[in-house]
Formats: sequence, C-alpha cells, structure tokens
Amino acid sequence: MDTATTSAHTAARRTRAIFLMLTAVGLFALMDAGLKLLTAHYPPFQVATLRGASSLPFVLVWALATTGVGPLLRVRWSLHLLRGVLGIAMMAGFVYALRTLPLTTAYSIFFVAPLLITALSVPFLREHVGPRRWIAIAIGLLGVLVVLRPTGEGVLTIAGLAVLLAALGYAVSAITVRILARTDSTQAMVVWLMALMALGAGALAWPGWVPLRSEDLWIILGIGLGGALGQYTITEAFRLGEASLIAPLEYTALVWGVGLDLALWGVLPDAVTWLGAAIIVASGLYLLRRERVHVEAEHP
Repeated sequence: MDTATTSAHTAARRTRAIFLMLTAVGLFALMDAGLKLLTAHYPPFQVATLRGASSLPFVLVWALATTGVGPLLRVRWSLHLLRGVLGIAMMAGFVYALRTLPLTTAYSIFFVAPLLITALSVPFLREHVGPRRWIAIAIGLLGVLVVLRPTGEGVLTIAGLAVLLAALGYAVSAITVRILARTDSTQAMVVWLMALMALGAGALAWPGWVPLRSEDLWIILGIGLGGALGQYTITEAFRLGEASLIAPLEYTALVWGVGLDLALWGVLPDAVTWLGAAIIVASGLYLLRRERVHVEAEHP
C-alpha cells in the first residue's frame, strides 16, 4: 500500500470516528432529555433502574453477537461490582439534579469529569501530571465555582452538588475502566454496568416504586435504544480515532443541551453559566492538548 493510499485510509478512519463521536454525543443527549422527562414522575433510583434495564437487552445482543458468552463471564468481579456501585450513585445523582437543573447547567458542571480523571490518575495509576496540567485542572475547578455561584444566588444547591458528585463518580469509574481494559472486554464492561445498575438501583427503588405510566413507555424505550446505540458508537469512535481527536467532541453536548432545553422546557442558560462553561471547556481542551504532547514526547 503506497503512502497516498495509506493517508487516504487514515483520513477516512478519522472522518468516520468524528462522525461516530458526534452521533454518540447526540444520542446520549437525547437519552438525558428522556431521563429528565421521567424525573417529573419517578424517583431518582427508579429512573436509574429504567436506564440500566432498558439498555441491557440491546447491549447484551451486541455483546453476544461480537464476543460470545465466554468474555462476559471471565471478568474481574470485584472491579465490576465497584463500577456498578459507582454507576448507580452517578446515575441517581445526575437524575436527581435533572429534576431542577437545565441540561445545559448540568452538562457544564459535569464537564469537570475529564479534569478529575487526570487528577485521580496520579494516586490510582501512578501517572505523571506536570505543573501545566495541574494549573488547567485548577482553572477548570474555578469554572465549576463560576457555574455554581456559591453566593446564595446561583445553583450551589443539592442539585448542583449532586452533579459534581456524579462527575466524581464518573471519574473514579473511568479509572477502573483503564484498569479493567487490561484484562476484560469492552462488551463485558458495558453489559455488567447496565445489569448491576438495573439490579442495584432496582433494589433501592423497590420500596418506593411508582407504577409506570403507559405514556412513558416510549420514552423508556428511547432511553434504552439511545443509550445502547450511544455506547456502541462511542466505542467505535475511540477504536477508529485517536483520543486526542475524539474526546474534545464530547463538549458538543452543550449545543444539544441548549437546543433541548429551549425546545422542550423553554429555558436558556444565563451569561454566568456560559462563562463558567467556557472556562471548564477551555481547561479541558488545553488539558487534552498537553496530554497529547506528553504522549508524543514519551513515544516519538
């Protein structure tokens, strides 16, 4: 294969990866909108149960079709159980916040997760984080404070803190994924997360379970299908493209958040929320750039 053909092939892979990542972000945003609609009628743990249970059949079919049963059973159960606990807490916290916060505000706070992943990689993975990346993390956290506005006039409420805790849970879960990826398949990680979320959150939700309304069944089906397709497309995106190229596209969720907030709930973020979101996104993008430089320096 000549150089021109190789370059064209690489460009095609990157284009497909970008398309898949943008599709995944859109699917997850639509799923989150569905979750927000359900919060008006059901408790947070029940919504978390519906999230896991509705996606489980779809991801199970995908896993069985691609890897079979074996890789689903040969797993590190202790870490999967930890991911299950973190997933339940993260989803319940995020869903609780969506009852009162616009999608845009929730996304703005949740975008601190990549910064937390980098910070946590030091104690958990023994990775080196230089002073520039620590500064980016600190600036990103400052952006979170701007969004939360801890003055009594902003969204420093239980809902705002719930999103922040959900982002922390997501970051810790992402660290476990880096460890699990050394031995377990992606399919196993997705299937068991959905299964444990459905079972664990279901047990917690059962005492206060609210009967499902027939008009909500299509929303639940959409959440399950959107979540499963989103998981597949984001997995394929990271398989085909470099993380430094793909990861920044996650921030396009803000565009979806604004559009869905306006279309479904008639709200728009205020100027201070936009400012905080801009600080967080800029810090995240700079952090991704510095990580790419760091990787290239280690592997020239």
